[in-house]
Amino acid sequence: MQTNNTFGIIFYARKSPYDADRLSLYARITINQKRSEISLKRTIPVSNWDVSKNRVRGYTPEIRILNKYLDHVYSQLLDCHKQLLEEHIMVTSKAIKARYLGEDDNHKTLKELMDYHNTNMIAVLKPGTMKNYYTTEKYLNTFMLTKKKVDDLYLKQLNYRFICDFEQYLRMYRNEKDALRLTNNGVMKHLERLKKMVNLAVKLEWLSKNPFQKFQLKFDKYDRQYLSARELERLENTYFKQDKLERVKDIFLFSCYTGLSYIDVKELTGQQIVLGIDNRHWIHTKREKTNELVKVPLLPKAYEIVQKYMAFLEITNSERLLPLCSNQKANKYLKEIAKACSIHKNITFHVARHTFATTVMLSNGVPIETVSKLLGHTNLSTTQIYARVIEIKISEDMDDLLKRFKTKKKTGRQTNF
Repeated sequence: MQTNNTFGIIFYARKSPYDADRLSLYARITINQKRSEISLKRTIPVSNWDVSKNRVRGYTPEIRILNKYLDHVYSQLLDCHKQLLEEHIMVTSKAIKARYLGEDDNHKTLKELMDYHNTNMIAVLKPGTMKNYYTTEKYLNTFMLTKKKVDDLYLKQLNYRFICDFEQYLRMYRNEKDALRLTNNGVMKHLERLKKMVNLAVKLEWLSKNPFQKFQLKFDKYDRQYLSARELERLENTYFKQDKLERVKDIFLFSCYTGLSYIDVKELTGQQIVLGIDNRHWIHTKREKTNELVKVPLLPKAYEIVQKYMAFLEITNSERLLPLCSNQKANKYLKEIAKACSIHKNITFHVARHTFATTVMLSNGVPIETVSKLLGHTNLSTTQIYARVIEIKISEDMDDLLKRFKTKKKTGRQTNF
């Protein structure tokens, strides 16, 4: 390939700022009369430098080793020049210097990737999601220090073995009480976040080969807790003398009949309750997690709870529709509420959302597409996590099927079963 670019590499010596009797060695790269200099971190006596040959004068073993080092640097700089040409990157003296010193994109490190991701995503991802990425970053830093014995590593050092070792480190990680800290799905979540950052590195062309290509994330499937119709009724019919418990119970029930998550209920305002085209009250809001627009018709039981707390809001002069405490306190109170109602399940506020999807909607014949819209999901596959076929619904469907068989038999039509 022809080029009009001029390219040269020379070594030269400069007086050491620390010792007048010694010279510091440098490499100078020149392309099109533009220079970049690299300190070689070597010094020699003033009398040992040969200006005509740009090498160290003498034949001692130390001098021979130093001249071999200069030849090696020269070869490496030529190789850097060749790499840039092959990669179709603009060849400049600064680009060759950066490649040689490992400061260009070809030598990005894992810490640089994590910093780049977290800095750029802080305006895109929610604080709760960013908190999870910071936790993954903490585990990665500790893993590199304790297991790999390094502070950082180049992205090109990431391989299948690194991922497997990190997985085992997470699985065996113990807390201060010497108990295993992470479940299988917790481990997979950290690996999933690492995978997303590695995918970003591939897109940025910081990494040529994706080490996750042959690695498969394996999440354990488990049934999410929800309240049955009987448990929901028991909760509705239980009254608590303590205001804090009664309040959390009511707002939990409100979520059971609207499908809103904790943060969406907490941020709900009176302006978000509007009259719909059917002349009924609807909630018009955006999901905090996905920023998806959600329109939910207010079922009578949910509207009763809103009306119950209207007076309270007028007294406190609050813009928020329902007086909800912190998520941690709400979950703590829900444990007491479940115990008082003889509900033997691990109840958290998010159980209300599962209850809405399963008990209130799907078990009453509402199509999963409608449920997906009401939950504010962007993908139907997300809603299918909530979709359970409850035993009583199976029994009802089988009764309907048997009735159809009997009808066909009476009319003389053939049945295939």
